[in-house]
Amino acid sequence: MKICDLTSPLSIDMPLLVTQVKAGVTNAGAPYLSVTFRDNTATIEGKMWDVKEKYNQLIKAGKVLNVKADVINYRGTLQLKIIDCYEPSEEIDLQQFVLSGPYTKETLKSYIDSEIDKINNQDIFRIVKDIYRQYEDQVYFSAAAAKNHHEYCGGLATHVYSMLHLAEMFCTNYPYLNKDLLLGGILLHDIGKVIELKTSAVTEYTVEGRLLGHISISQTIIKETADKLGINSEAVLLLRHMVLAHHGQYEFGSPVLPMIIEAEALHFIDDVDAKMTMIEKELRQIPPKEFTNRIFALDNRSFYNHGMK
Repeated sequence: MKICDLTSPLSIDMPLLVTQVKAGVTNAGAPYLSVTFRDNTATIEGKMWDVKEKYNQLIKAGKVLNVKADVINYRGTLQLKIIDCYEPSEEIDLQQFVLSGPYTKETLKSYIDSEIDKINNQDIFRIVKDIYRQYEDQVYFSAAAAKNHHEYCGGLATHVYSMLHLAEMFCTNYPYLNKDLLLGGILLHDIGKVIELKTSAVTEYTVEGRLLGHISISQTIIKETADKLGINSEAVLLLRHMVLAHHGQYEFGSPVLPMIIEAEALHFIDDVDAKMTMIEKELRQIPPKEFTNRIFALDNRSFYNHGMK
């Protein structure tokens, strides 16, 4: 049985990967644990109300544990009421708990390389080419986030791949966009995530990632690469601006707002791909004629799976 197969009411005893653990205290002063579990189909939240000391030592992010629990419906969302957790007695295949994307590394690399080769501006081309050569292994292995969207091995390249397809349509519909700038911005906007995130069975933030963030890291990589290559044109400034502005709003982490049209387009394309991916991920986990769990990053809305083909 997989998480995607769970229904309520149901009692389970199955291996799950722990991805996050948070300790809390009830209004009555009793300790509890909030635990996020995952397999290679979905994630599910669980609560342990009878927290013995052994569980504080046992339940850690990155571990696969056998979980004995009741599946309940809490405010329209499936949740685990955890009864017990214990070490598996058999060897675990981690591939059963690692999320993967829809494309092979070869597919992603072939398309991304072809888009890099379309960049005519030599300053942008040389910067992008050098950075993708330097970080090639990390680009095709790293996740794009610790949660929400593209949170799996290869997720960063998958996110870029999808955004590049959208950029082709944007440039066809809005021919006044500078395609070289837009492609360069897409290829480099999240490059700092190869340093911000540590991708394994569980994607976690590195110390550098937590202290600096991928936006700051990305624009620094661009500046250092341009300096190394002896490039000091306005294109470097514009690329750095696009990276710094791509979240679109101060409250979403952008230190500056988009002030060139390509930066605005980059923000829209990034936002569309992230949101559509989040919605599709939730829809995939439910049958037709049902509503998804609430998606916190999308105003806490639920989405209806109409099932129409």
